[in-house]
Amino acid sequence: MRTRAVLVYDGDCGFCTSSVTVVRRWVRPRYEITARQWTDLGALGVSRQRAEYEALWVTPDGTVYGGARAVAKLLASAGGGWAVVGAVLQVAPMRWMAHGIYRAIAHNRHRLPGGTPACALTAGRGPDAVYVPPRLP
Repeated sequence: MRTRAVLVYDGDCGFCTSSVTVVRRWVRPRYEITARQWTDLGALGVSRQRAEYEALWVTPDGTVYGGARAVAKLLASAGGGWAVVGAVLQVAPMRWMAHGIYRAIAHNRHRLPGGTPACALTAGRGPDAVYVPPRLP
């Protein structure tokens, strides 16, 4: 069993990689960060389709959070002011707003700073083609 949580992101996406660089520098995480392309997703209990769709936060006990919830969990685990931001992002209605913002960013990440055409969620990689996320409570 793992002792630390794991953040899984898209290592082929320039925007995602740039975001992880910012997280490492400013948030100073207390968890592992790994690109989905170099991770044994099965060992984490995560499907390839889901890992292609959104960033994932996998707790040591195997609970998986995706998208905005993953971001909120990683911030909450960082401590200090980041923990406050992470806690706020987990409470309705902020959780709903964060989800909408995350989806907008995910669908447009190829247009954002650091993004490249490889970042686009194209047919076969996009949410409608490979993964339907659970409904938010």
